[in-house]
Amino acid sequence: MSVTEQIIRTEYSELMQKSYIDYAMSVIIARALPDVRDGLKPVQRRTLYDMYELGIRYDRPYRKCARIVGDTMGKYHPHGDSSIYEALVALAQEFKKGMPLIDGHGNFGSIEGDGAAAMRYTEARLKKITQDAYLSDLDKNVVDFGPNFDETEKEPLVLPVKVPNILINGAEGIAVGMATSIPPHNFGEVIEGVKAYMKNPDINTEQMMEHIKGPDFPTGGIVVNQDDLLQIYSTGSGKIKVRGKAEIEKLKGGKEQIVITEIPYPMIGLGIGKFLNDVCHLVETKKATDIADISNQSSKEGIRIVLELKKGADAQRILGLLYKKTRLEDTFGVNMLAVCDGKPETMGIVPLIRHHVNFQYELATRKYKTLLAKELEKKEVQEGLIKACDVIDLIIEILRGSKNIKEAKACLTEGRTDRIAFKSEASRRQAAKLCFTERQAAAILEMRLYKLIGLEIEALLKEHDATLKNIKKYEGILGSRKTMANVIIKELDAFETEYAVPRKTKIENGKEIVLEEPEPEEIDVVCLVDRFGYARTVDYAVYERNKEAADSENRYQIVCKSTDKIALFTNQGQMHLVKVSDLPYGKFRDKGQPVDNVSNYNSNEETLLFAAPVSQMCGKKLIFAVKTGMIKVVDGAEFQVSKRTVAATKLSDGDEVIRINFYEEDMYVVMQSKKGMFLKIAAASIPEKKKNAIGARGIRLGAGDELEEAYFMREGESLTVPRNGKDLELSRLRVGTRDTKGVRHG
Repeated sequence: MSVTEQIIRTEYSELMQKSYIDYAMSVIIARALPDVRDGLKPVQRRTLYDMYELGIRYDRPYRKCARIVGDTMGKYHPHGDSSIYEALVALAQEFKKGMPLIDGHGNFGSIEGDGAAAMRYTEARLKKITQDAYLSDLDKNVVDFGPNFDETEKEPLVLPVKVPNILINGAEGIAVGMATSIPPHNFGEVIEGVKAYMKNPDINTEQMMEHIKGPDFPTGGIVVNQDDLLQIYSTGSGKIKVRGKAEIEKLKGGKEQIVITEIPYPMIGLGIGKFLNDVCHLVETKKATDIADISNQSSKEGIRIVLELKKGADAQRILGLLYKKTRLEDTFGVNMLAVCDGKPETMGIVPLIRHHVNFQYELATRKYKTLLAKELEKKEVQEGLIKACDVIDLIIEILRGSKNIKEAKACLTEGRTDRIAFKSEASRRQAAKLCFTERQAAAILEMRLYKLIGLEIEALLKEHDATLKNIKKYEGILGSRKTMANVIIKELDAFETEYAVPRKTKIENGKEIVLEEPEPEEIDVVCLVDRFGYARTVDYAVYERNKEAADSENRYQIVCKSTDKIALFTNQGQMHLVKVSDLPYGKFRDKGQPVDNVSNYNSNEETLLFAAPVSQMCGKKLIFAVKTGMIKVVDGAEFQVSKRTVAATKLSDGDEVIRINFYEEDMYVVMQSKKGMFLKIAAASIPEKKKNAIGARGIRLGAGDELEEAYFMREGESLTVPRNGKDLELSRLRVGTRDTKGVRHG
């Protein structure tokens, strides 16, 4: 049998669009964003469920994380072990989560950015709250289960979380075209907020914030824009300003020190190292000269970063400088985005709690329906057994007279006595009246003889009474939303009593830091740049005393003001700005700093051709000569920009700048090609162009030739260049016309 090919023609752009949308939605729903109901991403949900299935409970021994990761990946999450382990580690880190869900044993990383040990070394188990509030009712049909990736296992589509985890632990995730960033909150406050909503579903954001004051970061700190929180929690997006907590301690001898005991939440990880480097930079650049020493004395007990100050230092001013110039004050971007009804949605705090409460009613309804069904089954069986005890002699006679269970069961349920041998006709007539249910008959046939003891019968009657009470209770809960709400609130009260902790983050309207920086003293300096790209500044008087050595040892000697900027022009057509104040200032023999460190200049990819103070470029013009023979004049005012890097000239592919010089009307430009062609032209004949223009042709080059060098000289000035073992006097060259070939020498 031959297979007929079927070619489906489709528009490529439509196919790509559909494929990308499918991919994007897969990342959004199945990977990156949390579900609004349980506040968990799929990898977190699967990891917790797998630990539950493996029986790694809070009161049992720890198990290797490699075992948990391997089992989770093999059964539920086939996306690599690193993503599973990272999720597991994050769920165990107390400095990241408001309420850690996993109890980690071993090295699970540190607040300073140290990573966790390999999964083969670390161990974990579930926390008690995770079992109590996240996984407790999975056996009561409260959530739907779906097939795993290869349809060999079943996994919960959502966990039956009884507390608003999305607010308690927050969430972070980057999807396709969107990202979520929800801060953690205080457990007790969130529970109070849920109860307030259940008592008043029309509660607004302002009323809700009487209970949920704001974020409660596990690292503490101070939220300083309290007035902005109402807008943030109403819209679900905004920026929260967080400051670290610092204290000023007095030392002996009149000295003081600043001690940082809490850091902003965004600083956790490598941010602490960045903060220390920023403080060192402030000291190096003379912006915080009163800081004598900085040390990180943090330990397992908590954060402790100490800045020792010089005697007489203004500690408050330095603290303000730290808030303004370092990450000791940082911003937490809020975007409360979560998956709701299968699609991503940004929500304020009240809608988030509304979705959680609706989920709680759904969980409670399914739970008590399941419990009620079980109690009704028990009631049916118990009533059958009680009834059987009253006619136990007849039942024994039926069993003795039956040839098999089928006959006995038919007699108990349908009163069929034709195949059973009775001792008397009275017993047969009595048996014919029996009408037990199938379930009751099965229970009677399985009943053991010891159940006929008087005490056992009494226990059965008591059990039946308890069952009737449970049925009444469950029917009452299911029949009244108010009663169900009371049950949910009672459970929340129990969680709050056991797990609530005091708030760590302080919330206030902090004063805006106003930093009055003293105007830097403006003095005449000379910037020295050596052949290796190291730059430094010295006082002009120092340069004058060492002029001969300075000129011979350095490639550039730029006279400028200490408040000025220096423009660096490179062969790639880029101009990089360097603040003179960023360069080390000191003695003549002090070591300089690589220009790469204080600008965007890259010495590995670019060659420095020209340098000049920006203040001196206004009113002057620059001449650019490039490899393809193009040349132009540019007004220096075009280079007075605020950006650190701009394109100084436009270059074609493969082209580069050969030479740059200041322009003067009475000067001449001599262009030399690689093949020995020389052309001397008047600088006045070069057209003026914008910096983003290519320019005009200076010398007409032959095939395979390119501009090798450009010389700049004034009328009457003598300039000699070596050429094939001889000296060529450029002043003797005849002045030619731009855009001509020139003459050959050598």
